[in-house]
This record gives sequence, structure tokens and C-alpha cells, in this order.
Amino acid sequence: MSFETLGLAPALLRALAEQGYTAPTPIQAAAIPPALEGRDLLAGAQTGTGKTAAFSLPLLDRLYAGERKPAAPKAPRALVLTPTRELAAQVHESVRAYGKHLGVRATTIFGGVGMQPQVEALRRGVEILVATPGRLLDHIQQRSVNLSHIEVLILDEADRMLDMGFLPSIKRILGHLPKQNRVTWLFSATFAPEIKALAAEFMREPVEIQIAKPNSVAATVTHRVHPVDASKKRDLLLHLLHNDARQTLVFGRTKHGADKLARVLEQAGLRAAAIHGNKSQNQRTRALKDFKSGKIAVLVATDIAARGLDIDQLPMVINFDLPMVAEDYVHRIGRTGRAGAEGLAISLVSHEEDGLLRDIRRLLKQDIAVEAVAGFEPSHPLRLDDSARSRPQQNQRPPQRHARRPHVGNNGGGNAHPGARNRKPQRGGGQRNSRPA
Repeated sequence: MSFETLGLAPALLRALAEQGYTAPTPIQAAAIPPALEGRDLLAGAQTGTGKTAAFSLPLLDRLYAGERKPAAPKAPRALVLTPTRELAAQVHESVRAYGKHLGVRATTIFGGVGMQPQVEALRRGVEILVATPGRLLDHIQQRSVNLSHIEVLILDEADRMLDMGFLPSIKRILGHLPKQNRVTWLFSATFAPEIKALAAEFMREPVEIQIAKPNSVAATVTHRVHPVDASKKRDLLLHLLHNDARQTLVFGRTKHGADKLARVLEQAGLRAAAIHGNKSQNQRTRALKDFKSGKIAVLVATDIAARGLDIDQLPMVINFDLPMVAEDYVHRIGRTGRAGAEGLAISLVSHEEDGLLRDIRRLLKQDIAVEAVAGFEPSHPLRLDDSARSRPQQNQRPPQRHARRPHVGNNGGGNAHPGARNRKPQRGGGQRNSRPA
């Protein structure tokens, strides 16, 4: 199958060809035709499968290639809601790239930056608005945005918005949208009961698409566990990074720990930076830009970066600390092995984390190779037999972690703006893929 067979406008096909994209991914092939027909969509696919293009292409076709519908001169006609700043910025970049021959008027609004430039952009007029829920509610409250002419509503990473406590905010936003003559496309890796209930409230007989099983991971990712004492994790990380110079995303559990680890790596002669919620917007933007361009080789992140980071051909992800919630492992390693590329996911696991590793294995329904590194053998072996110790399964996010107040502040999800998307192959990443993200 090719993009030509999907019925997309020539201007979109031209932009795709110029970027080297020829064949749609499964989610694109399944979602684009009903979207072009004006159907509501409830689409599920794992990270890295091309969901952004699956909704961006039919959106652009509808707004620009078809018959132009009269609307308020400066009011947006489409709204894309995302949970994080970096995802909002990357969706905007994709829309601009795919719509380069269509004269697209689009902008992003999210927290962490001043509102006035966003207000001015809205006053000048946009047709596609990409936003995080918190900052969009700020604009609604200040009456600087008019959502009464929205024709297309897209919720991207709906499961993550649920996790982050955005459900009340989304319902408030829906109250400002027209109920008639609107199509809604909801994209999510998983469909929790709350998402199904939300969809039933505001969608009309949606076409349901499920490309992969919930919490599945790309088959192109190799998983590996290195057991190690907690006190030797830093030394093992340095050993691995010195012996493998590929670009690497390292996940830690805390903001302070990420900063400390980045300093240790820099002192060891590695080009490293940290990204987390306490960094300023400029610091986050610069760190992501430098990582994408290859200026820095190692980016140390908290789970702020588990969703939304779209880095072409990222070869390796290392879990310095295992996540407390098993599903977050899937989101973390989804940064590598994207769109058919090979990836490596390494986890440094101490004796105290063996229960978390068991949770991950249960969630993935597969074993993960456990390989001790010579010189870093742990003093206590990992206990991977579920019968070895009774431990509550942690495949569900603990209630206290997402029983947060609805986010209506200015941080727009607390995540970083990556700046312009770099589509050049990263160091050690190999050749570029022929499918759009």
C-alpha cells in the first residue's frame, strides 16, 4: 500500500515524497480512510507507530485540500489536545512539515512561557491550534481564544492525559466546543474504562481501531537487564556509556538524581545534560535541541520525557532506575525502536528493585534477558520467581499518583518544548526510515 491509494490530496503526497515517506504504517493505513470520510475515530496503537501522521494528514486534507468552509475570520477550525509541551511542539512541527504546500496557519499554546505572544498569535488568526489543557483553559478564562468554530477535535495520548489528571479539564474544554458538525479523533495507547466513558459522551458511533495489544512494545527493541548493587550503578552506567558511544537517553526516578547523574557523566568526560520539571523552559529547550542535533550524547531525564519525545533513530535507552509503575517502562523504551528501527533497552536493576522488574515482566508477558556485567556482579541475585515473595502487582498506577488536582495552571503539563524537529539521522542511528512519525 502507498499513500496515493489512501486518497490524500496531491499537495500532501508531494510533501510526504519530499521527506522520503512512501508507505503508510498500519495505524495510518487503518485510520486515514475513515478520517477522510468524516467519521469519528477511537484509535489505539503503541508509541512510535506513526500516530501523529495518522491524524495530521487527514486533518490537513479536510481543512485545506477540500472545499473551504466559511468560518469566523480568525477563529481556529481544529483543536489538537496533547498532555505535554514537547508533544504539542512536535505535533505542530509535523503539521507544518506535512502542510508545507498548503499555507497552513497553526500555532501552539502551552505553559512555561509567557501568554502574551500566544495571545498575539491567536489575534492574528490560526486555523489549527495545538494545546495542552492547562494553558488552553487559561486562554479560555481570559477570553483570548474562540473555540466555537472547531470542526475537528483531536485528543492525542488520551491515556496519558487521564494519568496526569486532565480528565476534568478536558470536560471543561468540551463545554466550549460546538456539539454539531464536529468530528472527533481520539488516539491512545490503551483504552481505560474512563476513556471509553469519555468517548461515549462526546463521540458519534466512532470507528474503533486497535493496531497492537495494550502495553505492547515494538518487536524491534531488544530488552536487557544488568543486575548490579545500587551502590555500583553509576560506575556500571559509565562503563556502558564509555564502551558504547551511541546517543543514549537515560531515565532516572527523581529530579535531584537526574541532575547529579548528569554532573557525574560530564565529570567523566561525556557530553551530557539533564531534563526535568524544575528546569527552566530555556534550559529544557536547549537540552533537547542539543540532544537531537548530537551536540550532547547523553540526556538524563525523569519520566517527563517518557511521552512525546520524537527522536529519529534513537538507538539506546537506559533505565538507571526502574519506574515505580510498570506501564511507564513501556512509555520509556518507546523512545527507541520507532517505526521499524532497531533499538536497545537496558535496565540497571538492584536487588531492591526485583519486585518492580517482576511487574514489568508480567505486564509485557515476556522474559527479559538478565546478564551480569563482569566486574559488576551483584552481591545478591535478583529474585524473579513470582512465588519467591508476595508483592502486590503494580500494573495499575497508584491512586495517590493521579489523584491530583485538575491542571489549570501555566505549566501546560510540565514538559519541555523541543524546538524544531531534527530529521537528520542521529549519531549511530543508521539510515532514516521511510515512514512518517
